[in-house]
Amino acid sequence: MRVLIVGPQGAGKGTQATLLAENLGVPHVSTGDLFRLNIGHGTALGKTVQTYMDKGELVPDEVTSAMVAARLEDEDMVNGWILDGFPRNLSQAKWLGELLAERGSALTSVLVIDAPDEILMERMMARGRADDTADAIQRRLAIYHAETVPLVEFYGDLVLEVDGVGEISEVQHRILRALGRSDLEHG
Repeated sequence: MRVLIVGPQGAGKGTQATLLAENLGVPHVSTGDLFRLNIGHGTALGKTVQTYMDKGELVPDEVTSAMVAARLEDEDMVNGWILDGFPRNLSQAKWLGELLAERGSALTSVLVIDAPDEILMERMMARGRADDTADAIQRRLAIYHAETVPLVEFYGDLVLEVDGVGEISEVQHRILRALGRSDLEHG
């Protein structure tokens, strides 16, 4: 399976993607993890990413796309993957579609995990991260609504919408059912 997990920050995409990857036996690729890896290693790319994150802004498409393209070439990605945090706008979605077509593959589904903005704000403020100020969170949510929400229309029949409010296991069960994989549900 080649699955995108889309949703606003704080919706639980990372947590759910990790669980789903374990359940499906495929790698979980998080653009946030790719960013943090580069920042942690002090790469030039990491320094560029850090500048944007410190301002509460999103990293430019060309930087993110280059990292994603390289990761999708890795050997462990051959049998499928869960991609979390990318694409986040129509430009990236079109680029990813072209990349996958060139490589002779296509998406299986696009999971949209959502929650009300008030809940997302509470969740992100509770994380206590330096870039999770109220203003920065509001900017990221506004960008999400303006740029990422149109992906739902773009992906059409591939979209599976899942309510992200509730216990982690409840949301995972909803995701597995949406993917037609309730055979993997535990507990």
